[in-house]
Amino acid sequence: MQNLSGKVAAITGGGSGLGRELALRCAARGMKLVLGDVDEAGMQETQRQVEAQNPGTETVTMRLDVSKLEQVQAFADLAKQRFGAAHVIFNNAGVSVGGPVWMNTQADWEWVMGVNLYGVAWGVKAFTPMLIEQGEGHIVNVASAAGWLNGPSMGIYNVTKHSVVALSETLALDLRDVGADNVGVTVLCPAFFPTGIHDSARNRPADKADTLERVDVAAERAAAIKAAVEKGKIKAADIAEMTLKAVEDNQFYVFPHRKIKDLIKLRAAAAEAEKTVFDSMNPF
Repeated sequence: MQNLSGKVAAITGGGSGLGRELALRCAARGMKLVLGDVDEAGMQETQRQVEAQNPGTETVTMRLDVSKLEQVQAFADLAKQRFGAAHVIFNNAGVSVGGPVWMNTQADWEWVMGVNLYGVAWGVKAFTPMLIEQGEGHIVNVASAAGWLNGPSMGIYNVTKHSVVALSETLALDLRDVGADNVGVTVLCPAFFPTGIHDSARNRPADKADTLERVDVAAERAAAIKAAVEKGKIKAADIAEMTLKAVEDNQFYVFPHRKIKDLIKLRAAAAEAEKTVFDSMNPF
C-alpha cells in the first residue's frame, strides 16, 4: 500500500512503546487511528501526543484484551462502524515473563500465550476477511528476534514469537492461495530496543497473577534483559518508521537489527552439525 493517506490503521497495544510510535508514524502519514489496549490511560496519552504532533487526526480507542476473540472482533467492528474500513492492522500487543521454563506456572503460560499468540491469531481472524472483501489491506504481525533465536529464561516468550513467525508465513501463503494479492503481510522481528515490555506485569490480570517462585538465576537474567532493552541503540520510533516503510513497499520480513540474520545463519549451522544447542547469547 504505497499511499497511506486517508487510510485506517488499527493498532493493538496502542497505549505505549512501539504501539504509540506506530500511531504517531501513521498519523504523520495522514491515517485515521483505531487504538486498542488494556491501558486506557496510556491510550489517552497516545491520543494527546498524536494530536500535538498531527492536529486533527481522527482517532477512536477501545479498552481491549487481545486474548479474547470476542473483544478483538468488536475492535474490528469498531473500525468498520467508525471509519467504514480498516486498512493496515498492527497486531502489536505483547507481554513477557521470565524464569526457567520448568518453573513457569500455568498462569504464566495462559497470560503470555493469550496476549502474544492468541492476540495475533485473533487479529488475523477478525480483520483478514474485511481486507479480502474490500480488496486491499496489510497485516503487520509483531514477532521478535526471539522468533528465530532462543535465549534462556525466555521460554514462553520464545514459543509465542516463533509461533507468530510461523503464523505470518502461513498467512501470506494462504492469502496467495485464494488470490488475495492486494492483501499484504509483514512480520517484524526486532531485537532489544527501549520499550516497557520488561515491565509488562503492570497490566497482568488478577486471574492470572504471578506465582513464579523467585530464584537467583531468574532475577539475574531479568536484570540483564532489562538492561539490554533500556540500552537498545535503535529506538522504537525508528522501528515504527521502518515498519511503515515495509508496508508501503509490501516487504514481508523486517529485521531492524541486522546482526540477527547473522545469528540465524549460525543457528542453521548448528542445526546442520547436530551436536549441541545453539546459544545466541554466546554464539562462538
